[in-house]
Amino acid sequence: MSFTASTLGKEPRFQIVGEALDGHQAVQKAQELKPDLVVLDIGLPKLNGIEAARRIRSVSPDSKILFLTANDDSEIAREALDTGARGYVVKRDAAKELLAAVRAVLLGRRYISKQLADALIPIIPQSGGEPSE
Repeated sequence: MSFTASTLGKEPRFQIVGEALDGHQAVQKAQELKPDLVVLDIGLPKLNGIEAARRIRSVSPDSKILFLTANDDSEIAREALDTGARGYVVKRDAAKELLAAVRAVLLGRRYISKQLADALIPIIPQSGGEPSE
């Protein structure tokens, strides 16, 4: 079981409906399952997470997207969020931030890892670590 699945599995309100090993599978599963939330990595094989997010937005427009990735480059984060994703969490902060990010994104809010929030706040409203009200 992945870190993401085990972390989200601890929250009784969340139900994991599928997992994918690459970007193509992520798009296919999103189209089939129409989940409330899709958690994507930037570095997915076969189809990167940013392109997968673009495709998911078209096949499952009501699914919210949260990036969980090792990539902490603010330009990449900006590109990922430009796909319509609502959140971006850097993996090294996931133990502290993932559940808060999931809750915020499911409520329609933005969530940006604290280490990237300063770089992205001028560009993206409602950013900055903890979800805004």
